[in-house]
Amino acid sequence: MQTSNKLVSRTKLVQIVAKIRKEKKRIVFTNGCFDILHAGHIELLEKAKSFGDYLVVGLNSDLSVKKIKGRNRPIFPETDRARLLAALEAVDYVVLFDEETPYEILRQLQPEVLVKGGDYQIDEIVGHDFIPDVKVIPLVRGKSTTGIIGKILSESE
Repeated sequence: MQTSNKLVSRTKLVQIVAKIRKEKKRIVFTNGCFDILHAGHIELLEKAKSFGDYLVVGLNSDLSVKKIKGRNRPIFPETDRARLLAALEAVDYVVLFDEETPYEILRQLQPEVLVKGGDYQIDEIVGHDFIPDVKVIPLVRGKSTTGIIGKILSESE
């Protein structure tokens, strides 16, 4: 599938998911900022994909990232982050959301599996109370966007 076909609106994604459900396929959902894509992100996405047939990535919009991470983030704009994610083999669809959490989109999609990184406990994960299968993937040691930014800043001084 071409990268541009993987970038979809929420409305379009709801329609796609309805078709996937008719095929009796499992939908996996994960979300995040994915600012400065790194090996830890790739590990998470590949493992997430292994839990089902289609991987949907909810991507925090620029507005959402600023609310969560502060005024200096994101480093890369949402269009670039979305394109990078869509170019990955493990990712089937990317959808942007402006909210601080993916609660509404999870309610709309009702994926069979919800995946988050190991910096969360299951009871802290938005959607754990209504998604049937929630998985926590251990973080890759030494791989984080915050760590990368810190390294860049310390080396530029």
